[in-house]
Amino acid sequence: MLSKYVMPGNRMEIQEIERAKNNDSAETRKTYQTRVVDIVSEDRLEVMMPMEKTKLILLPVNAQFDLYFYTSSGVFQCFANVIDRYKSNNQYILLMELTSNLRRFQRREYYRLSCALEMSSRPLEKEEIEAIENNNSHIVPGLPLKRSVIVDISGGGIRFVANYAYEPDSLIYCKYKLMRGGSFKEYVLISKVLSVRKLDNRPGIFEHRAQYINIDTEDREEIIRFIFEEERKCRKKEKGL
Repeated sequence: MLSKYVMPGNRMEIQEIERAKNNDSAETRKTYQTRVVDIVSEDRLEVMMPMEKTKLILLPVNAQFDLYFYTSSGVFQCFANVIDRYKSNNQYILLMELTSNLRRFQRREYYRLSCALEMSSRPLEKEEIEAIENNNSHIVPGLPLKRSVIVDISGGGIRFVANYAYEPDSLIYCKYKLMRGGSFKEYVLISKVLSVRKLDNRPGIFEHRAQYINIDTEDREEIIRFIFEEERKCRKKEKGL
């Protein structure tokens, strides 16, 4: 699939994630501009070593990065590791190996990961809805929450099942945890219920689709990265690594 869409000379971005020195849970993203040199195989490619001003950026071997390819067919994204660095034909080269599938990248659409994550939620109170309409984030603390299970997740929303049904178009308070950097991080998000349906094969169970409302960019990026990392783990298991 790589050679079908990506060609030598295509502009690309390499994005790395660095942990802030004084805050292990904080993440900042650095982006380097470069170009594709050659497609070695369907999961390996050579890229020009990026530069800042006149200085080469020696990205570490075995480190993982986000790659974004700007092609005639659109923007494509994947994860990849640096597996070697060398000089060839007077160019400094990074040899990179894909660790996830190449996928078309559209900022308004998000890849969905099948999962089974516990979630707590409740409908928003009237004053909370009014606060959101006024671009505030007032949340009433201490109200009882109902349990449910997220069955797929994306950077744009969730699909979850529960033994109760919310009203379509209602706003709900959602709380769940994702594994980030070796420990669990709690996410508290406001979502809009897009649809609700009874599951024919599971009496008394309702499937909900919900879209995040006013989600922070940092939270969205972390959720997307969690999804890609989980997919990469699955891919490694399938290869027996």
